[in-house]
Amino acid sequence: MILIDKLAYSSAIRHKSPFLKSAFSVGTLLICVSARSFVISLVVLVMMGCVTIFFSRTSPSHYIKLMIAPFAFLALGTVAIAVNLTDTPMDLLNLPIGSKYIAVSWFSMLYALRLIIVSLASVSCLYFLILTTPMMDLFYVMKKLRCPSLIIEIMMLTYRYIFVLFEMASSIMTAQNCRLGNISAKSAINGMGNMLSVILIRAMQKANALFDAMESRCYDGQIRVLYENQTATIQERLQVGFSLVILAGLAIWCRFNGGI
Repeated sequence: MILIDKLAYSSAIRHKSPFLKSAFSVGTLLICVSARSFVISLVVLVMMGCVTIFFSRTSPSHYIKLMIAPFAFLALGTVAIAVNLTDTPMDLLNLPIGSKYIAVSWFSMLYALRLIIVSLASVSCLYFLILTTPMMDLFYVMKKLRCPSLIIEIMMLTYRYIFVLFEMASSIMTAQNCRLGNISAKSAINGMGNMLSVILIRAMQKANALFDAMESRCYDGQIRVLYENQTATIQERLQVGFSLVILAGLAIWCRFNGGI
């Protein structure tokens, strides 16, 4: 989480319009999901990966590590789609279990692979957005899109306290390791329980302190934040629009040529 936030603030397009970056990311995502094509998904996956690595100034190894978690989740989730329990054998793989077969067909395998690729391409679109756009800019976009202020404020406070609690947990774990608190499985479990209880108490204390600080600054039920006004140039808008049109045209071509 800290790495993602650091990359967002050090991105080469950090000060570009968040509306344009959101439009490019969401537009590419919608084209990818609506097309459900191997070709389009691979194009989006490679394109967004290259663009993200270039503009976020991250290394390919860091980007691959970020993609491992969703890939592992998708791989485990699509096993149920690829594997079937049937009465008759199928055309790719069959494992007899009594009178039943644990079988895999070409159709189910291709469907599972397509689902993984489409999902990874969609994740790459979101990674482009969060690795090049700080959260405060995304909150500004949500505000301009008439998202309820209550939801935005809850997201802001949650985002803030993720880092506060993470830093607190990291300090406690460092102290436990210095005192050999995780030397065995039993002590590690006890240490984890103690850490969680301390974090809960301190989180409540910090929440009360935060509310008192907001009240002392005339809090009236709404958090007001200054946002940077970043407008996109005509050239940037044309580049994004041209990219989306080309991708949409390729998706239509694939749809009318067998839906590859």
